[in-house]
Amino acid sequence: MCGIIGYIGYKPAASILLNCLKRLEYRGYDSCGLALLGDAIEVYKAVGRVESLERCLPRCPGTIGVGHTRWATHGAVTRVNAHPHLDCNGKIAVVHNGVVENFCQLREQLIREGHRFRSETDTEVLPHLIEKYYQGDIEQALSKAIAEVSGSFALLVLHVNSRQLVAACEGSSLVVGIGHNENFVASDVAALLGYADRVVYLEDNDICLLSESSIAITNGGEKVTRQQQKITWDVEEVQKARYEHFMLKEIHEQPKVIESTFADYDSAAEPSVNLGLEKGTGLEDIVLLACGTSYHAALVGEYLLGKLCHIPVRVKIASEFNHYEMMLDKSWVIGITQSGETADTVKALKKAKGLGCKTLAIVNIPRSTATRICDQTFYLRAGLETSVAATKTFMSQLVAMYLLALSQATANSKTRSSLIQELRLLPVKVQWILDDQAQIARRGIYLAKYQSIFFVARGINYPIAMEGALKLKEIAYIHAEACPAGELKHGPFALLRQETPVIAIATKDDTYKMMLINMDEIKARGSPLIAIAEEDNRDIERFADDVIRIPGVHPLLSPVLNAVVVQLLAYYVARERGCPIDIPTNLAKTVTVP
Repeated sequence: MCGIIGYIGYKPAASILLNCLKRLEYRGYDSCGLALLGDAIEVYKAVGRVESLERCLPRCPGTIGVGHTRWATHGAVTRVNAHPHLDCNGKIAVVHNGVVENFCQLREQLIREGHRFRSETDTEVLPHLIEKYYQGDIEQALSKAIAEVSGSFALLVLHVNSRQLVAACEGSSLVVGIGHNENFVASDVAALLGYADRVVYLEDNDICLLSESSIAITNGGEKVTRQQQKITWDVEEVQKARYEHFMLKEIHEQPKVIESTFADYDSAAEPSVNLGLEKGTGLEDIVLLACGTSYHAALVGEYLLGKLCHIPVRVKIASEFNHYEMMLDKSWVIGITQSGETADTVKALKKAKGLGCKTLAIVNIPRSTATRICDQTFYLRAGLETSVAATKTFMSQLVAMYLLALSQATANSKTRSSLIQELRLLPVKVQWILDDQAQIARRGIYLAKYQSIFFVARGINYPIAMEGALKLKEIAYIHAEACPAGELKHGPFALLRQETPVIAIATKDDTYKMMLINMDEIKARGSPLIAIAEEDNRDIERFADDVIRIPGVHPLLSPVLNAVVVQLLAYYVARERGCPIDIPTNLAKTVTVP
């Protein structure tokens, strides 16, 4: 949510800022803007895509500027509410990601002091606070201003009398890109690909002053040094290559993602993460915290850890976990978040850490906020994911759940050995599905005419049914609902008719016989029924109107293959309906506000 970019150097800033903002479109936004520093600060804003801003931008020679993509929280989607925001005299410009929780009180106080506000946003209090404290030193004024702010923020500041760019963060990410006689600062590394090859990750309470040739960081008034790190992603990762959409490209990258995630942690002798749940350690259970797609990966993890390791596991939606108390003093708390910046998950991990729990972050982004909170980190190897709908990061989270379960000493050794062998074959089996995706495309085109679709499954594949329904909602704007097949009688049967097709995940595991009974019940209600089943399963054709085939696999690994099918199904439904697949309306890739 919200993208931030700043540039200071020797090149025209406007074109660089626009290109970087396009790299940040996947974060989700509804308006955008630039502030460019010349003899004065010039601000340009637009509602809609970055292309709209680009069209209305005059030729601007300035070499210092900031840019922003806004996802509306406080105030409607209007040009006035778009960032950057200015102080009363137009001498200070601010772009901001996060939430100023006490902005109402600050705004009222500033109005009493004579400040004039133009927007409905929480962000606008920031330039006015800086204006209030400015006495010739922009860094000092910023430090005093943010001391009054409650909440989270990543922000960039320009002052008309300073040839420097100033950045600060608390609870939201900022990364500084190091160039040659030019420097950058952004909300994440994706914006900097092709412009900088070294970065510095700012930490909470850091204030950073950037000039063309230097950066200086203070924390609590003291100078600090942050280690430079090399960017490992390639600029090609933000290109679509031969694919029509980033989502399809990223679905096709999943065999490589499985290989990469598995290869880094393929060591039976030295588990990648030791949770220390053996007898005598005092740790008794695991709590998995996540939101959205990551929550579905956590549900698969709950099943695996219970089945393979006999470990008690509780899965909680992070946003709900933050609002009630539960016994945690003898628990490992594991947060799953692809970005490492998901506000509710980060808040929940901080809460668990404050209660003295051992914590683990499962993340895709190095040096993200969650990694700095937790005792241990399990890094995913998905690479940069651009489409808002998570596909390859979800796949890497699934693989992480298998590796986490298999790395524990309590795992059954015979089952463990068998699953590790099959894990190595998963990339080939996923590629089998991708090579035969035309069968899924045909079903997607068929389903695109419906307005309501049900997914049903049992056992370990119920979370995949949930993921399938979520993907249809996210990118195809279809009402979709997942239901455990055994729960159909408790309400959903009332909605089944010819206008409500059902997708049944019918893996041959210990739930299969009951699943066939449920499918018979669905057919009796007249709903079109499409099954997802193994290629050698011929019984299934008697129970379904149509069948999508997948390779045979160990039942515990079936979620991996079924996930690819529901991703492709959602993609082709959305494509047939003409939806904006990579940037769905009202959604953001990284949810940095609660």
